[in-house]
Amino acid sequence: MSDIIAVTNRQLCTRPFLEQMERVCLSRPKAVILREKDLPEDQYEKLAKEVLAICRARQVPCILHTYPEAARHLGCRAIHLPLPLLREYAGRLDGFPVIGTSVHSVEDALEAQGLGATYMTAGHIYATDCKKGLPPRGTEFLRQVCGQVHIPVYAIGGIKPDKRQIHEVMACGAAGGCVMSGMMTL
Repeated sequence: MSDIIAVTNRQLCTRPFLEQMERVCLSRPKAVILREKDLPEDQYEKLAKEVLAICRARQVPCILHTYPEAARHLGCRAIHLPLPLLREYAGRLDGFPVIGTSVHSVEDALEAQGLGATYMTAGHIYATDCKKGLPPRGTEFLRQVCGQVHIPVYAIGGIKPDKRQIHEVMACGAAGGCVMSGMMTL
């Protein structure tokens, strides 16, 4: 599954979260983004320490989300920041060779690249329960984003861990896809 990034959401798990993370890592995704953005920083850091240990043991890269200082404390050199936070931290992310962000327009993508993002997620591509009632942006949107930037773009939103959708988004120029629900219910 080297073209799939697993994105966490412990609320979707049907088993204990750390047990689910073991299962996710056994599926060998390209990386895991620990997205638990509802947690305050101290609780996030505590959870991240446990998830990083699981990921390291299984040799799966882990990208922390939202809290650069927590990532620094834990020795994690990969961070994913929503675009408003990337703007806020621009120029202060030394020590992070991997900097990701989420984009929802070509303009966002160009801005993110200019702010130093090394990869981005673009979406939402397909209909998803996470964005109920909001129409998906579709593969043409993804194609436009991929055509405007020179850093890897990963499709997100309604992506299933099956090869058909992954091939479809990669045909648009994406480096792969991000899967949340399918990974949290493996």
